Amino acid sequence: MTGARLDHLVVAAADLAAGVAWTEARLGVAVPAGGVHPRMGTRNHLLSLGPPRYLEVIAVDPAAAAPGRPRWFGLDEPAVVARIAARPRLVHWVVAVDDLEAAVARLPYDPGTIHEMTRGDLVWRITIPDDGRLIAGGLLPTLIEWPAGVHPTARMPPSPCRLAGLVLRYPEPARIAAALAPLGPDLGVPVAVAEGPAGLAATIETPGGTVVVD
Repeated sequence: MTGARLDHLVVAAADLAAGVAWTEARLGVAVPAGGVHPRMGTRNHLLSLGPPRYLEVIAVDPAAAAPGRPRWFGLDEPAVVARIAARPRLVHWVVAVDDLEAAVARLPYDPGTIHEMTRGDLVWRITIPDDGRLIAGGLLPTLIEWPAGVHPTARMPPSPCRLAGLVLRYPEPARIAAALAPLGPDLGVPVAVAEGPAGLAATIETPGGTVVVD
């Protein structure tokens, strides 16, 4: 799939301030504020991992009205809510493509309905399952399409952190690898599929050394 590239990682938290504090403690750098997502009732902080990649810390916005539908990234799933109640978690990853409809048509799994989303004056299109679930427990990515020449990392403060790789673990890794195959072999950073209990682990180079976020 021409142009597919790892866009961002999603760290979900029960409370945004606590999620930011946990991420900052892990990485040793500040994670600046992002904004609110009116259609989803969420808000975030964002850390550049070297354009065009970044890390998003996201949580339900207690000041927002209920969205009238399940929130994205599994934030209303009881299993996810229970996991992030213990501590913030790397729950998902997002892949950017140049033609969202064409990319969705090539996938062997359903990444969800295409929605136009906003954060302030930033507008993009993204796939979201109608029930808000994390596909394959977050191992199979959401797809996103940014307008030509527009990417949120252009607005983020510079960061010394860089994403070195992502590992996707699953009891039947061949199933995950086959579902990812249409995205192509090169997503800009190494993405490995390994056997093990389901989960994601990102390796990030920081000023203090190599850190794993999971």
